[in-house]
Amino acid sequence: MGAWGVGNFDNDSAGDWTYALVESSDLSVIESAINAVFEDDYIDSDIGSEALAAIDTLARVKGHFGKKDSYTESVDKWVSKNSIEPSKELIEKAVKAANAILGEESELNELWGETEDLDAWKSEVEAVIERISA
Repeated sequence: MGAWGVGNFDNDSAGDWTYALVESSDLSVIESAINAVFEDDYIDSDIGSEALAAIDTLARVKGHFGKKDSYTESVDKWVSKNSIEPSKELIEKAVKAANAILGEESELNELWGETEDLDAWKSEVEAVIERISA
């Protein structure tokens, strides 16, 4: 896991996903990342990381920004350029995906469970669930 922090954009997978996002002008990249969570019974860490970045971006689209830093700069610029209203169904799917990533069939949950940062990571995911649900 190429992570340097517990934030949703504090890892290599989220950074790579961001490149695809900034090349788009709709929610398709976000929706694809969220849908990928449900493609297998076990959620790979890269898929989970991309989905959390997508969910965080979706919360930002709704106006509920989290931490802003150099890792979110391109995402925040994309959000300001693309005024898009996400569907209720996509929001509900995002919440379901985030909860699945917190679950037992998630490599991210497993990997963070091997560190002393598990509670901080879970708090970050729970915070994005709150922001997207607001």
